[in-house]
Amino acid sequence: MQINKDCLLLIAEFEGLSLQPYLCPAKKATIGYGNCYYKDGKKVTMLDNPITKEEALELLKIIVESFAKEVNKLVSAPLNQNQFNAVVSFTYNTGLNALKNSTLLKLINKDNNQLAISNEFLKWVNVGGEKSKGLEKRRIKESQIYFKK
Repeated sequence: MQINKDCLLLIAEFEGLSLQPYLCPAKKATIGYGNCYYKDGKKVTMLDNPITKEEALELLKIIVESFAKEVNKLVSAPLNQNQFNAVVSFTYNTGLNALKNSTLLKLINKDNNQLAISNEFLKWVNVGGEKSKGLEKRRIKESQIYFKK
């Protein structure tokens, strides 16, 4: 599957936009729509120059597409576009290793329509051991989108 406009909008909604480097809640240097790396693989640093909105959008699309390719490799169950978008958004935010080792992935690959999947999204709401209302809101929305027909 491929990403679509709805996938990019979902991620952009929760990541927000910063044209200047900032420290995300996980204390990582970040720029644009939650990117810790540039398209060339270089890590973002707090000393980097600002980017334009156009550069941020291009970076978002490139990085989301790279996550989508990995999601396609890991998910063996057939997904509809909403399911795919939700899993890509989750992976973009938590990282590829989180998805690889998650019960969420196991449940999706076993039966991609089981309701227990919703609970698995909701387990990923902590930053530094603390519950984040922002992440909780994001996981609820990803779960809702996942089950939207």
